[in-house]
Amino acid sequence: MRIVFMGTPEFAVPTLQALLDAAHEVVCVYTQPPRPGGRRGKELTKTPVHQLAERQGIEVRHPTSLKSSEEQERFAALDADIAVVAAYGLILPQTVLDAPKHGCLNVHASILPRWRGAAPIHRAIMAGDPVTGVTIMQMEAGLDTGPMVATVRTPIEDKTTGELTEELAELGAQLMVGTLIDLDALHPISQDDAEATHAPKIDKAEARIDWAKSAIEIERRVRGLAPFPGAWFELGGDRMKLLQAEAINGDGEAGDVLDERLTIACGDGAIRPVKLQRAGKPAMDLETFLRGNSVAVGTRLG
Repeated sequence: MRIVFMGTPEFAVPTLQALLDAAHEVVCVYTQPPRPGGRRGKELTKTPVHQLAERQGIEVRHPTSLKSSEEQERFAALDADIAVVAAYGLILPQTVLDAPKHGCLNVHASILPRWRGAAPIHRAIMAGDPVTGVTIMQMEAGLDTGPMVATVRTPIEDKTTGELTEELAELGAQLMVGTLIDLDALHPISQDDAEATHAPKIDKAEARIDWAKSAIEIERRVRGLAPFPGAWFELGGDRMKLLQAEAINGDGEAGDVLDERLTIACGDGAIRPVKLQRAGKPAMDLETFLRGNSVAVGTRLG
């Protein structure tokens, strides 16, 4: 098929690669513009999708908006059979949605209508969902509200957002390739808006650990925010990211250190760190941290 691909982060890369491996003709790639990055934070860095497209010799476009009639006409002129979208990051106007012969299909990292929005993987983990997955959806003007054409499920277990993102990216790529085999055979199913939940972008304030919450809730938050932005707390004036932790039995004032193993009392139960990262330093396991840092029993963590 003649395809326009629209995507930006690492999550979208497997889908683009799978389309190419399946011998589809990707006539153009749309992605977010290069942003300042690199070690100094000043070098313009192309998105992962942009980099793959360039290696494959595919035309890349990165408009900051698709609202202008000029951009919409450029898109329509590609004469695509379909547009495949995966974590692109821009709203598609109706004119763009209608331009390809078969419309636009989106790879969404949840079982819709649960977790519509920007952070479905984070939200599923933090909510304690036992299962998540990928939905292929026909796009319409609403936010992740379009009819569903295919789904695949996977257990969450003790996975972090980083681990689950990689898994769902691969599942979504294969699901999309399978979906494109016979578009006429698809039977779109409307979403039940009454069952919808929303997955807004992670706010920076959510990353600070509230020790008054239960250990189970905090452990989920740690996994849901790992590796980025990372759940954190204050220790001796330093910000410490908690990248991995286990919920255990324990009793004490929320936020107090209970023993020499840095077990921390929560509103219900306790948290024992497994992997930590001091601001500006590499991540380390608990044993390594304790060898260089002594935290007195009874210390109140911020």
